[in-house]
Amino acid sequence: MPNPSFTQRVNLLNFDREGLSQFFAEWGEPSYRANQVLQWIHHYGVTDFDAMTNLSKSLRDRLKAEAVVSAPTVATHQVSQDGTQKWLLKLDSGNSIETVFIPEDDRGTLCISSQVGCALNCSFCATGKQGFNRNLSIAEIIGQLWLVVRQLSSEQGIHDKKITNIVMMGMGEPLLNFDNVVKSMDIMMDDHAYGLSKRKVTLSTSGLIPEMEQLSQVSPASLAVSLHAPNDELRNILVPINKKYPIKPLMEICKNYFKDEARRKVVFEYVMLHEVNDEVEHARQLAKILEGVPSKVNLIPFNPFPGADYKRSSPERIERFRQELLNAGIYTIPRKTRGDDIAAACGQLVGKVDDRTSRTSRMKKTNAGDSDRVIQNTTAPDIGISDRV
Repeated sequence: MPNPSFTQRVNLLNFDREGLSQFFAEWGEPSYRANQVLQWIHHYGVTDFDAMTNLSKSLRDRLKAEAVVSAPTVATHQVSQDGTQKWLLKLDSGNSIETVFIPEDDRGTLCISSQVGCALNCSFCATGKQGFNRNLSIAEIIGQLWLVVRQLSSEQGIHDKKITNIVMMGMGEPLLNFDNVVKSMDIMMDDHAYGLSKRKVTLSTSGLIPEMEQLSQVSPASLAVSLHAPNDELRNILVPINKKYPIKPLMEICKNYFKDEARRKVVFEYVMLHEVNDEVEHARQLAKILEGVPSKVNLIPFNPFPGADYKRSSPERIERFRQELLNAGIYTIPRKTRGDDIAAACGQLVGKVDDRTSRTSRMKKTNAGDSDRVIQNTTAPDIGISDRV
């Protein structure tokens, strides 16, 4: 029977299979209830407990009284001219996040957020300029996938699997929300939920070395590293976390990340900034630091946003950079810009987050001065998903 002191329903989206097993064990239910409910919620998208017909009536009644399936709600939905879709999602706390779906001929990639805002302040990223608000719960992370699957399926039917790949590349640094992100990815790869393979779920990080080491022990998901510069001096400006976790130790962990799986590679993301990090010498430096690292490089054209201090590299400069890496034997793909007309492209997600740290005004002058100095000193002697990762 429902607990008479019950005041708030439990959101079942907050549980992976292990969490659901523990939840039902506390109710005196067998562990297989977790598999059943996980399948109802994620595979079939069912939120009506009465419709979960393989559960006992008493369990369904208790779930109705004490549990709920609650995902973020859609505030706005935009569709790009190229077919990319972006959802602005409202959270219970009043915050908002953004989720992007990128359709391709042979795949569909969903870019998922892990935080409201971001604390890492990468200088070329709109999200980083907004400051950090909070981590997302499991329900808010997996709820993005749950919601978009329902939205896309409503067009042609529940069994159409339009989402084939997941990239944890939306708002935030996923490894700073470690437990919730890992459990969410577990749900994505669970056969009773979405059944995605480990090669189709990719976590993108700016290079938090201790958390990367931990991740390699607990999750089989694919890894992408936001590199964006081939030397510490320049990367300190573009990706400030480099001051704490510089390139040399970062490359060491990447070299051994998939040591037991010879065919798997770490994806390195490299945003192409005009006359900042796109010189031939930068490409040569990049090839040098990637020696011995099983790797693939994605060259990402910079996607402008209001107040950005950078310009996109020309197609000619991107191709010249790519050829230099190919000549060094490094598999390199220039990523297509998708959804930039609705600010859904890489680096443009903001979710209308207030800059609670006043970071933009404090950092702009300092970064501009330092960037000029670093650029001058480094021009001589940073989903499978295919193009998305």
